[in-house]
Amino acid sequence: MSEDKIEVKDLSLWYGENHALKDVTVDIRSNKVTALIGPSGCGKTTFIRALNRMNDLIDNVKTTGGVLLDGKNIYDPDVDVVRLRRRVGMVFQKPNPFPMTIYDNVAYGPRAHGIKNGLKEIVEKSLKSAAIWDEVKDRLNKPALDLSGGQQQRLCIARTLAVKPEVILFDEPCSALDPISTAKIEELINELKKEYTIVIVTHNMQQAARVSDFTGFFLLGELVEFGKTRELFEKPEKKATEDYITGRFG
Repeated sequence: MSEDKIEVKDLSLWYGENHALKDVTVDIRSNKVTALIGPSGCGKTTFIRALNRMNDLIDNVKTTGGVLLDGKNIYDPDVDVVRLRRRVGMVFQKPNPFPMTIYDNVAYGPRAHGIKNGLKEIVEKSLKSAAIWDEVKDRLNKPALDLSGGQQQRLCIARTLAVKPEVILFDEPCSALDPISTAKIEELINELKKEYTIVIVTHNMQQAARVSDFTGFFLLGELVEFGKTRELFEKPEKKATEDYITGRFG
């Protein structure tokens, strides 16, 4: 089995005339956390959305190059995008629970995939894996929107886990959260990598340094530098990376 879960080869993406990603090539390791840093608007979110074809939902998008998941290009015409997004789940910047009960939020994905039996076990396991079970187990039939922001975000993680993904993409999952909730999500990411491959976009460099094994620095749609997190932060090879990390720009 390859150590690389995802291999990205010469990935370019345009929104109409705007060339948002430029020939990005990078390998993403299985059961590791890969963080993506860089100033706003540099292509980080576009890049992770390309890993489960979320950009397809936007009009006038053109993608070239390849993204191989376990060796198969997800941009091949015969790829089932619904199944792909089940394998490569996503947690967004702003918690987005559905306006239904806590239980129904987590059961939603499995039900949508036709699973009827064992839902209770799936819901419990997912909530436990997302480190929120103890806080919600006595109010599963209460509205998810009654939860705090940090709890809502962990609920959204549980909802993602319920469909048994292989990869989880986190798009700035803590930007709307307080420091205590952020610490809980970071602890959780550290636990989850035992079972999942994780890619996280973060504008918080300390967070990237704390949670990730590998880090990529994006600038103007290009992947400027990629490497082991510690090495990239302590001995960046490119001047642009060093300038960004030391706060000279960005």
